[in-house]
Amino acid sequence: MPKEFSLKRPGVICLLLISATIAGVAQERRSATEKIEWTYSDKTATPNPALPNVLLIGDSITRAYYPAVAEDLAGKANCYYFATSASIGDERLAPQLAEYFKMIHVRFDVVHFNNGMHGWGYTEQEYRRYFPEMLTAVRAGAPRARLVWATVTPVRKDKAGSATNARIDARNAIAEQIVAREKIPVDDQHALMMGHQDLHADDVHFNAEGSRIEAAQVADSILKLIPPRPAATR
Repeated sequence: MPKEFSLKRPGVICLLLISATIAGVAQERRSATEKIEWTYSDKTATPNPALPNVLLIGDSITRAYYPAVAEDLAGKANCYYFATSASIGDERLAPQLAEYFKMIHVRFDVVHFNNGMHGWGYTEQEYRRYFPEMLTAVRAGAPRARLVWATVTPVRKDKAGSATNARIDARNAIAEQIVAREKIPVDDQHALMMGHQDLHADDVHFNAEGSRIEAAQVADSILKLIPPRPAATR
C-alpha cells in the first residue's frame, strides 16, 4: 500500500539559493497552494541489491501507473516513486524532494520525472522561471542518475481556473524547451494519451486500462536508460 510521506523538517536553504541563482535575478515569490496538499511514496517491497534502482517522480497520475511499472520492471530494476501535489512554482517542491532523497538514501540509476498537473494558481511564466529548481533538486538527490522527463497528460474536459488542455500544452512546451537544452530525453505521455481520451476515469485521471498503457511506455523509456549489467564472471 502507498505510504503517506510527512515533511516536517526544515527545507534545504542552500538548494534554494542555488535554484535562485539559476533562475536569475531574485523576484518576489508568490504562494498559490491548493486546499488539499499531499505527498506519497512507495518502493519495491524487497529491493534486490544486484538490480539498478529507478525512481518515478510525479503526482496522482504517477501513483496510478506506478504499480504496473513496477510489475513491468520486476527482475530488471527496483522501482520507487515519490508523488506530490506541490507544483513547479511552489517553494516547497525542492525541499520536499531533498527530504525524500535524504530519507530514502538510495543511489538511483534512472529518474523518470513529471510535474505540471497541479499549481494552476501559478502562471506559465512562473512555471518557466521555477522549472530549474525541480531539475536542480532531482540532480542533487540523484547525481549519477540518467533522467527522463514525462510530458503532462491531457484532460478530458477543461475546468475554468484549473486544468485546461491549452495550459497543459503551454507547460509541456516550456518543459520540453528546457529539457532539450539539458539533453534530457522525453517520454511523451501526452501524445500517447491523446489517443486514449476514452480511457479517462474522470476529467483528469485514467482508468486501469489507461494507466496500464501509460505504464508500458514509462517502463520502456526507463529500460532504454538503465546501464547494462556487467557480464557474469565465469
